[in-house]
Amino acid sequence: MIRPILPLLLAAAILLGGNGVLGTLVALRGNLEGFGTDLIGLMGACYFFGFFVASFNAARIIRSIGHVRAFAALAAVGATIPLIMAIVPNAWVWMGVRALSGFCFAGLLMVVESWINEISKNADRGRVLAIYRVIDLISVTCTQFLIPTVGEAGFEIFSIVSLMYCLSLVPVAISNRTKPQIPENLKLELRTVWLISPLACLTTLAIGLTNSAFRLVGPIYGVEIGLSTSSVIIFMTMGIIGGAVSQYPLGHMSDKLGRRKTVLIATAGAMLAALFLSRQHSDAETLVFVGAFLFGAFAMPLYSLAAAHANDRAGSGQYVLISAGLTFFFSLGAVVGPYTASLVIQHFGPPAFFVYTCAVHGFLALVVMIRIKSRASVPVEQRSRFVSLLRTSPVFFRMARRISRDRPTSDQSSSQGQNKETTDGH
Repeated sequence: MIRPILPLLLAAAILLGGNGVLGTLVALRGNLEGFGTDLIGLMGACYFFGFFVASFNAARIIRSIGHVRAFAALAAVGATIPLIMAIVPNAWVWMGVRALSGFCFAGLLMVVESWINEISKNADRGRVLAIYRVIDLISVTCTQFLIPTVGEAGFEIFSIVSLMYCLSLVPVAISNRTKPQIPENLKLELRTVWLISPLACLTTLAIGLTNSAFRLVGPIYGVEIGLSTSSVIIFMTMGIIGGAVSQYPLGHMSDKLGRRKTVLIATAGAMLAALFLSRQHSDAETLVFVGAFLFGAFAMPLYSLAAAHANDRAGSGQYVLISAGLTFFFSLGAVVGPYTASLVIQHFGPPAFFVYTCAVHGFLALVVMIRIKSRASVPVEQRSRFVSLLRTSPVFFRMARRISRDRPTSDQSSSQGQNKETTDGH
């Protein structure tokens, strides 16, 4: 039954939408306030630093005071952040509260996702995660248009984001009264994760460097090439939609063709899309939007592909280690990426933003080709089923991993069926 978790899905939708608006708004409003591109990049780095800290420490808060109280505390703090930003338009203050924002957002979704994971039945888990992905796409995409509708220059848009954090408390307060299991703390064993899959580690590091920059510095690229606010929102939205559309086609390809070959195709596609975008300008808006769609379509699924590749090589019970390791490598790249990209724009102009992105994906493509030659592929029958991931909290990774583990591939199902027939025959 999906009904018991509907309040939690609603809370997640409100949070995902509000956080998406704030991420774009920081870049656009920071530009209006006269903050340098480098400072806006540092704000993005601060956000992912807070997100990283919460991924490894928020479980302690939940363990100490429980899910509802933890959610209420984090939501209350999160609601004050956009108001502080509106009242105090100071770049250094914004950096501090952006770090706090990343911590609160990651902690809030850890509460929601651990609760959903606890309530969901095994038979419904795949459907729940599919609904969750649709909610993510719709909420983040639709709420982006609040910015051109309300305007990024006034106090109102910050108030709306604050209201969204406050409203997320309502469905949690009236949700199922079950007491979900406390999410376990993640323990870093980087050497183990690296030995399981160096390619997965380097892939998540690369997309931390690029995808985080696209999400948080991409609006500055749009402004710098002359796009209007509405066009910047469309530009960012096309990247999100592209990533959503291509997740499962690329995932299915990886199930059949192999993870590394699919990662190579995806990163090469992202590299070419970035190269295409580096040559565009505001006089050709349609081409800019097409380029953003293509970039998102190839770049955004790479995290899920990397995780699937690592899971294929992992031993029993190692998926928590993989979750921690990939979270670390992505966060490491995400802390560095926005600031690096902002410096590139500041010193070499907006086209250089996608030259930087192209270079990172080009390097990753080279690494993939080397790994293909140096290590044999995992046989088809040993591959887990691909599951699309959200980079929200480590709990989502675990839910997805349970589905991948519980739902065998078609070849495995056939083998199991044959085994059952043999047993019944005896």
